Amino acid sequence: MRITTETVAAAMKSALPNKTKYHFDDDLAGFGFYRTTTGTGTFFAEFRPVAGGSKKRLKLGRVGTLKANEAREAARKAIANAALGKDLAKSRAEGRAAATVARLLELYNERTRDKRKASTADGYDLIAKVNIVPHIGATKAAAVTRQEVQRMHGKVGKARGHYAANRAVAVLKAAYAWGGKYGHVPEGFNPASGVDRYREEPRERFLTDAEMIAIGDAMTEAETIGLAVDAGTAKHAPVGQRVVMSPYATAAVRLIMLTGARLREILHLRWDEVDLERGILRLPDSKTGKKLVYLPTAAIDIIKGLTPIGAFVIAGESAGTKREKPRADLKKPWAAILKRAGVSGIRIHDLRHTFASIGVGDQMGLPVIGALLGHSNAATTKRYAHAADEVQRRAVEAIGGKIAAALGGGK
Repeated sequence: MRITTETVAAAMKSALPNKTKYHFDDDLAGFGFYRTTTGTGTFFAEFRPVAGGSKKRLKLGRVGTLKANEAREAARKAIANAALGKDLAKSRAEGRAAATVARLLELYNERTRDKRKASTADGYDLIAKVNIVPHIGATKAAAVTRQEVQRMHGKVGKARGHYAANRAVAVLKAAYAWGGKYGHVPEGFNPASGVDRYREEPRERFLTDAEMIAIGDAMTEAETIGLAVDAGTAKHAPVGQRVVMSPYATAAVRLIMLTGARLREILHLRWDEVDLERGILRLPDSKTGKKLVYLPTAAIDIIKGLTPIGAFVIAGESAGTKREKPRADLKKPWAAILKRAGVSGIRIHDLRHTFASIGVGDQMGLPVIGALLGHSNAATTKRYAHAADEVQRRAVEAIGGKIAAALGGGK
């Protein structure tokens, strides 16, 4: 057969073969594709090295991933190189043997970046840099063992927590799956597969009224007279000296608390996405796509009080420059605020949980809360159902108490 898009598609739609079936091209000797008993199709080039010996078969790529005309050109190149004494199969194997885990992760993140959101891609880069490369980055990708990945998982778990360790293994597993598909490691080889991971419990923590008051007081102090520098954070200021916190950092925290928005939604918020007249933020690309964030009066006042510097509402270090970028995070100011407030065990994301729990506690329905948070799946909002249960418990206790008092009084 002549291998074309149409003939390959027809062959792939036929009944599954009892054993791997090979199809060779009529025009280019050595070019073909085979289909396994599971239905997987793979293009290949078959040639005999110029120095003699048995034929070699070079996998070019999966049917569906590689187009027929692309596979034909790759086969032509492989066969031509073989005639000149160049063994592409050997070169590819040597290349796989030379690639390190760090290089595999770099290629994976670089070549799949356009398939995911920028924030997700940046997260993958950070996971690789912080939690994978320091442990096994210098090891040859094709030589890593499952035991080494398991040890890495354990070390990351002790140093950075169970969640971080599990995410590191997940990213590494995805990188190997991609690498096998595109010839960077042997196909099917994945040392991150089968690694025992930590059991993850839902991490939800809600601020109490007292904690919110303490955090509010700490932020006011931070942005007015400043917070005292301690030995653990002193880098550019003497211990004990007060350092005034950026009003954009405290504004970001307040906006997250007042709207239930995600951290990146506030840090990446642009001035042209703010509509103060209608009291909304028009986010073009949140985690769940386009989204409207409704602003309470307090949030509107906060935004009105900020001086625009550059494109982003929460101005970062590069604000107003040609290479302006949104602020990366709030880790340091948030840690300082919590320490001054005497509050522990609260992540920035827990402010979103607090927003939702207060709404449910005030007897707002879960659909309303889900809409405010921008949940695309109603099941995601159900995590706050326990707050609704508490409201009902208080209600039934109040009603029952009155009835019980009436019954008691009638005796």
